[in-house]
Amino acid sequence: MQLTEQEQIRRDKLKALRQKNINPYPAEEFKYTHTSEKIKTDFEEGKKVVIAGRLMSRRIQGKASFAELQDAEGRIQVYFNRDEICPDEDKSLYNDIYKKLLDIGDFIGIEGELFTTQVGEKTVMVKDFTLLSKALKPLPLPKKDKEGNEYDGFHDPEQRYRQRYADLIVNNDVKDIFIKRTKLFTAMRNFFNDKGYMEVETPILQSIPGGAAARPFVTHHNALDIPLYLRIANELYLKRLIVGGFDGVYEFSKNFRNEGMDRTHNPEFTAMEIYVAYKDYNWMMDFTEKLIEHCAIAVNGETKAQFKEHNIDFKAPYKRITMTDAIKQYTDFDITGKSEDELRQAAIQMGLEVDDTMGKGKLIDEIFGEKCEPHFIQPTFITDYPKEMSPLSKEHRDNPELTERFELMVCGKEIANAYSELNDPIDQRERFKDQMKLAQKGDDEATEFIDHDFLRALEYGMPPTSGLGIGIDRLVMFMTNNPSIQEVLFFPQMKPEKKKVELNDEEKAVIDILKKESPQELEAVKSESGLSNKKWDKTTKSLRKKSLINIDKTDEGLFIALV
Repeated sequence: MQLTEQEQIRRDKLKALRQKNINPYPAEEFKYTHTSEKIKTDFEEGKKVVIAGRLMSRRIQGKASFAELQDAEGRIQVYFNRDEICPDEDKSLYNDIYKKLLDIGDFIGIEGELFTTQVGEKTVMVKDFTLLSKALKPLPLPKKDKEGNEYDGFHDPEQRYRQRYADLIVNNDVKDIFIKRTKLFTAMRNFFNDKGYMEVETPILQSIPGGAAARPFVTHHNALDIPLYLRIANELYLKRLIVGGFDGVYEFSKNFRNEGMDRTHNPEFTAMEIYVAYKDYNWMMDFTEKLIEHCAIAVNGETKAQFKEHNIDFKAPYKRITMTDAIKQYTDFDITGKSEDELRQAAIQMGLEVDDTMGKGKLIDEIFGEKCEPHFIQPTFITDYPKEMSPLSKEHRDNPELTERFELMVCGKEIANAYSELNDPIDQRERFKDQMKLAQKGDDEATEFIDHDFLRALEYGMPPTSGLGIGIDRLVMFMTNNPSIQEVLFFPQMKPEKKKVELNDEEKAVIDILKKESPQELEAVKSESGLSNKKWDKTTKSLRKKSLINIDKTDEGLFIALV
């Protein structure tokens, strides 16, 4: 492993500590009495405290030093004074250990007394300290110029997502996102529990992927010698529990869909689904808007939240509009009673990309998604979906072409989906068969399976039931003003990390020239590099082999560019 100069220096310090019989990674418990926040809120001059945390900055001035210690709740200033720490003749704890062998990023425990500096800063006077963990890699902390402006901050998204641990250490606002995420879970859980609904767990490995239209991840169980699928939804299992006699069940589930990745989709995501017996989708709309309002207050202290340029208000009640009326409003096209061919022609006339694998449901979904969704900024219930789009939803009581389904839209994105659940086993079997026909036609999101055990469960009888699913990650995005789902996941899925490519001096010189401007005329770069013909050919050949540059011939000449 190639070490940087700083990494080597830290390892040398590690060795020096061990030579002084100081364990840089002690095993025993360190008992602290205070946190940084508790010190500030219950501050008392002269109080004795024991704290622990990560050393984040220090200003050494001879025999004294001010530093910052960071724990889970924030930062506190600490003051190291040589004569306070080393009252006897031996000053090595301060002179050798603190000044020479500690680094920014090390974890230390401190015993001390509280005092206030002349400028009013609440501070801990260090009486003794203990090294708890030596950091061998420097933190990616921002630097400051003479004017106090910060630069070289740890802000590159790819680096931050790959090294979330470093992101959490140096970017204080990131931790707040995940604290709010946990508040959302707690608020939702309390809301359900207060109403007497029970939290349950259902299988992640399933013999049949069901409950949603999505491509699954496939694995294999060696002992049983059968294929298994990572859960795309937990709906069918939760409904089995309603059949079994529970009146209300919910689950926070990790779901997996083998589909594309973008700013609002991750292949692994968190959903919440709840099913309540003897209810319908009208009751569930009222329930949902109260739930979301409750969660918004728990997360942000109020119902309002900023998302990009939009001021969102999650206060109930929410606007309601049928899908048919929404499409009519924004396209002047009425989908009522239209055949598949009529819908396809209408979509084409609207400039949408469609193909022969799309059935009525997919075509309507495409029209609505492209022409209507972006208009719904404030929380809005889209209701009464066509039957072809909702294979698990009950037929509408007033219109057999529709289903009793709604989706909650915010800023043009769906955050909740709910039905009056289909509990007619004969109708459900026919809907499954229709889905299989779509799959055979080429729709890769339609289910290829009929879950016969679920149908058997329905044949035992399921009471009238309403179910709701909420995409937790997306809801957190809207409540914390983060337009990218990667920002609200601790460890989002990433492409494999590229190995660091070692470059010689000639290769570095060419890359540095292209970093200023790319592409450039090849002769101009060659001239600026100052390389001989032989070295230039060798260098560019090596850089192309390492997939770092391209050389293209155009009508205007040869151009060289960074990949």
